[in-house]
Amino acid sequence: MSRYFDLDGRGSDLRTESIAGLTTFLTMSYIIVVNPALLSIVISPEGVSDVRVFQMLAVVTILASVAGMLVMAFYADLPFGLAPGMGLNAFFVTVVLSPTLNITWQTALAAVFVEGIVFVALTLVGAREYVINLFPEPVKLGVGAGIGLFLASIGLQFMRITAVDPDDMMTLSPVLAQDPVAIIAVIGILLTFFLYVKGIRGAIVLGILSTAVMGYVAGALGFEPFSGTLPKEGQILAPNVTLAPGIDQITYGASAYDITPLVGAFIDGIQGVEAVTFAFVVFTFFFVDFFDTAGTLTGLGQEAGYLDEDGDFPEMNKPLMADAVGTTIGSILGTSTVTTFVESSTGIEEGGRTGLTALVIAALFLLALVFVPLVGAIPSFAPYVALVIVAVFMVRNVTEIKWEDPAHAIPATLTIALMPLTSSIATGIAAGLVSYPIVKGAQGEVSDVRLGQWALAALVLLYYFVRTNALV
Repeated sequence: MSRYFDLDGRGSDLRTESIAGLTTFLTMSYIIVVNPALLSIVISPEGVSDVRVFQMLAVVTILASVAGMLVMAFYADLPFGLAPGMGLNAFFVTVVLSPTLNITWQTALAAVFVEGIVFVALTLVGAREYVINLFPEPVKLGVGAGIGLFLASIGLQFMRITAVDPDDMMTLSPVLAQDPVAIIAVIGILLTFFLYVKGIRGAIVLGILSTAVMGYVAGALGFEPFSGTLPKEGQILAPNVTLAPGIDQITYGASAYDITPLVGAFIDGIQGVEAVTFAFVVFTFFFVDFFDTAGTLTGLGQEAGYLDEDGDFPEMNKPLMADAVGTTIGSILGTSTVTTFVESSTGIEEGGRTGLTALVIAALFLLALVFVPLVGAIPSFAPYVALVIVAVFMVRNVTEIKWEDPAHAIPATLTIALMPLTSSIATGIAAGLVSYPIVKGAQGEVSDVRLGQWALAALVLLYYFVRTNALV
């Protein structure tokens, strides 16, 4: 392994790559539970119970993730983990539930399959890398910080440190001191920062494990997550959070691994679908996934020090191929779009620099298959500690933005701010792409804007006009 991945030449070693892989796995493993929970809202094979659907989707999530990560490990040789993307899976559910589109979950899977094939083709000819390299420098520099804040907002909500009020604004939980989940999460965050500052390797892993242990201890002592009425009417905390989930109702059996009702379901979705509607659905998935993946890879590349002097990611077509292959295989198996996970930054922070990190993550995902019937026994809030830690590491890159230049400051700020505010990496990037040529034009520097950048801005405007015009 050391020779194959040239660990010595790249300043790494087996222990570092293993810790990095374990760290990334722990921070993104929640997807094994969360993805089935979301997709089971709309995916319901005839004659299959809800419990079985959840188990099947967990298995499919793991297998699709492993497929993408094997390409990432052996072809791209990069330390990035892949899985069905958060946000992308929610978008999948939204499309299926749309009364305007009126499509089945099988048709949505077919659209993801076509999107994956298109991505493979575009990646082979270098078109995706070319478009991503058109991103203006301030957008590239702002992506990492925006993703970091987005991760922090997700983590704080799922740890119940923050609440959402009736106006969909995030606020500090008004019952933080009464909720054991939030108290343990705060302690876990501070403990992880302490370990990191002390220079202890694997600090993020230890922080997650310590938080999980504290949750089980609190549960054993009889503490319960806050479940009362919040002071402000309509204000909500993250639901379904447990300190020490029980395993008394968990059952094992070979049937938990039977995914035949999902495999190939996309074929049924292609038959009888209206062409224009299907083309729109494919384009919608394509657009959202394209910019989501582009932003994630750019942010991770910046975090790992892979970007060149122009802010471009050399040979980006290789990691792009990993998510294209993962998406295609995932749609065949029965899950939504597979993409590179921003949580990979936790492994990068632990020193992961080669494909061996991705291989370790893939191996741990495969190992998780054994525990598919037990996924409900994991304290759901513990892994989110890492997201707050990682946010600090990713936001620090804003020092490279030329804040005195409006052509840098405005697009970068919009890119950074809109990611957490809209819960969408793609929307943040879109705002930066549209604002950059406008600001450059206002400065009398139109000649500095490439034709392709104008084309990207026009495409983004067209997409959001259609998207927000009651078509989805």
